[in-house]
Amino acid sequence: MTLHTLFVCKSCSAILDHEEADDRAEGNQLLLKLLEAQKNNPIYSTLNIQSVGCLWTCVEKRSCVVTFVCPQKYTYHFVDLTEDSTTDLLQFSQLYQESQDGYVLPPKLPGTLRSHLLARIPPTPEAIAKT
Repeated sequence: MTLHTLFVCKSCSAILDHEEADDRAEGNQLLLKLLEAQKNNPIYSTLNIQSVGCLWTCVEKRSCVVTFVCPQKYTYHFVDLTEDSTTDLLQFSQLYQESQDGYVLPPKLPGTLRSHLLARIPPTPEAIAKT
């Protein structure tokens, strides 16, 4: 089984400096909401949700960011999210996992995720050559 991971920057905040980031940070609050929603709905149990200290997007004044990664698939980096993005992110996770190469057509992005997509990065060339 291929491991699909959602990295959530727990220090992201529009109101706290990076050095001040704590449990109140919006990124941490989004992480908690995602983990709670995953716990309450087994359909999302195949998604590996991991916190990371920093995804380094805050230097561009982008708060509350996440990244979807999976070997041999596109990587997606979403920015400026809120706790309200939880449902859209989990719905996207289903589309991402169901896609053979991770490519999700822009019109299929749930809710407002389309306007929060900062980057879609193709799989590494080695991964492409193997498929």
